[in-house]
Amino acid sequence: MSRKVTMFTGQWADLPLTELAAKAADWGYDGLELACWGDHFDVRLGAESKTYCDEQRGKLAAAGLDVWAISNHLAGQLICDPNFDARSDTFAPAELAGDAEGKRRWAVEQMKFAARAARNLGVPVVNGFTGSPIWHMLYSFPPVSKEMIRDGYRYFADMFNPILDVFAECGVKFALEVHPTEIAFDLVTARRALDALGNRPEFGFNFDPSHLYWQQVDPVKFIEAFPDRIYHVHIKDAALELDGISGILASHLDFDEPGRGWNFRSPGHGDVDFEAVIRALNRIGYEGPLSVEWEDVGMDREYGAADACSFVRQIDFKPSTIQFDAAFDR
Repeated sequence: MSRKVTMFTGQWADLPLTELAAKAADWGYDGLELACWGDHFDVRLGAESKTYCDEQRGKLAAAGLDVWAISNHLAGQLICDPNFDARSDTFAPAELAGDAEGKRRWAVEQMKFAARAARNLGVPVVNGFTGSPIWHMLYSFPPVSKEMIRDGYRYFADMFNPILDVFAECGVKFALEVHPTEIAFDLVTARRALDALGNRPEFGFNFDPSHLYWQQVDPVKFIEAFPDRIYHVHIKDAALELDGISGILASHLDFDEPGRGWNFRSPGHGDVDFEAVIRALNRIGYEGPLSVEWEDVGMDREYGAADACSFVRQIDFKPSTIQFDAAFDR
């Protein structure tokens, strides 16, 4: 096939793009999935200037790298999130801190810019988040009515349909990273999100097995459920470390703090069955990049990034084009 191996730059936004590109090339990557923060990619500039997009591509090309997707997670989170506390203030301009609806309006425009910027950059997919107006209602106490949940999906559709109209105009797909705090966080809610949008083709998924695995959802079943909606793939690992004391809600413990019920791991150092994932991706004909999203607080990140690239190349394989016993007829 062989699929391109890229790295999402979101966890590396403290480094200038030119510096990170040189490192990524040394580690063996084919390209970078550009985060829309730091100096890696500015969606407004990208939407307004093809020259800017060419300049960002040039920085990658100078290191022998390419780009197949951009990711606008932080702005996306503000679109449907209640935005009722300070946690998301740093996702938007400082002057919008504490202004829930101001952050939302800004985020909607940023996501529309992302579609236009992706077109100018020549990439087919924008990955990101949606936020959720109903995540805080996950546990049904105080009591949550079915109408409250229905209203949440209607609100999501009302917010995202105009955004997806811009994606349609640009010929670009939006890929939601199915993830807790988003409108879709497992198979059931992913189906409901698609239904809310009338199954419009601009909306699909950035498949990330780590977020499914720690919830004890089978990542392969997700691929099988949405074979035509896997628009991008993250390679990220996780480990369950349930000890009978803490659970999967993580007990307000920081990542890698003793007693936490689960943790993200560098690819190959957790419990995700990546061979099963690759076989499932082969069955649906996915030929896009395999993009490392590197998160492992217990490992040096530069060691981990190089190790992850090597791991992905080892696990990726082409599907067979013949039955294994076809040669018996020769």
